[in-house]
Amino acid sequence: MPYPEMLIRPMREELTRLGVEELKTAEAVDRALQTDGTTLVVVNSVCGCAARNARPAIATALKHGTRPDQVTTVFAGQDVEATTQARGYFHGYPPSSPSIALLKDGDLVYMMERHQIEGRMADEIAEDLTEAFDRFCATPV
Repeated sequence: MPYPEMLIRPMREELTRLGVEELKTAEAVDRALQTDGTTLVVVNSVCGCAARNARPAIATALKHGTRPDQVTTVFAGQDVEATTQARGYFHGYPPSSPSIALLKDGDLVYMMERHQIEGRMADEIAEDLTEAFDRFCATPV
């Protein structure tokens, strides 16, 4: 049974107020992920233990000088079709929420699964993300 929207809305807004594009349909996922450049996909979740630190980590990481061309999110357990479609791009990884994926030109180049988020502080998660940004999002000179 889905959670009431009044409980979910603040979790959605924690990312969307940062300018993260919410993808709610499979078609929206394909449009966003089948593009050139880098795309961060946050699989948001109601999981208090892991998602509670993942969302602030995204906020911190997005302040970094190097960042993805676009930042998107799907919400596991809420926008099922969009989440399933996004996970189809995460070849070799089982469903995990929360999780954070980085795609380059539509191909997965970095994945942070729930077990890499859970039990860690937001600044530690953000540090891993900014390292991935530096590695995969930097424009070659």
